[in-house]
Amino acid sequence: MGTRSTAVLVSGTANTAKLFVAAFAFTAAYVGFSAYDTASSAPRDEHTVTLSARETPVTTPMTSPMTTPIGSSVSPAAPGTVTVAETRSDAGCAKTFTARDVVVNPDAHGTALYTWRLARLSPDGHVWRDYLVDHDGFAGTRESVDWSPRVTGNPGWYRVELSVRGAGTVKSRRFQVTC
Repeated sequence: MGTRSTAVLVSGTANTAKLFVAAFAFTAAYVGFSAYDTASSAPRDEHTVTLSARETPVTTPMTSPMTTPIGSSVSPAAPGTVTVAETRSDAGCAKTFTARDVVVNPDAHGTALYTWRLARLSPDGHVWRDYLVDHDGFAGTRESVDWSPRVTGNPGWYRVELSVRGAGTVKSRRFQVTC
């Protein structure tokens, strides 16, 4: 009986050892495949792209006599005068402008709500279309307000409009963005 028990014990140990080796081989293969898959999905080398742009000064006369030309002081002289100045020009065709005005609240005891619009003249030159819009407001009788719209990669003619609820709309002179 001793030899039979020993034979069963030896064959069971051999099977267990074979299963352990097979499980270990399978785990090693899985880990190796996962590492290979992760390595093949690594990010590729970066490619450098160089963009160039040129600035062209505005040479066309502005249309509104009440506003300040682009590039001059951005402090509004009086309520109802939207002034616009280019405040930042980045590589490519990315330009940031600052528009300012003084808003007089039509309801001194309420909130003045206003909307800034950056309008772009359509390519056919007949219609001004909204390009960017922003809403804001304040409580009080009057406040100097400003807005910094950014035009990226879209040359053309633009103007800034400021609409105050209950008081109407004021428009800046048109200005040209070139690339």
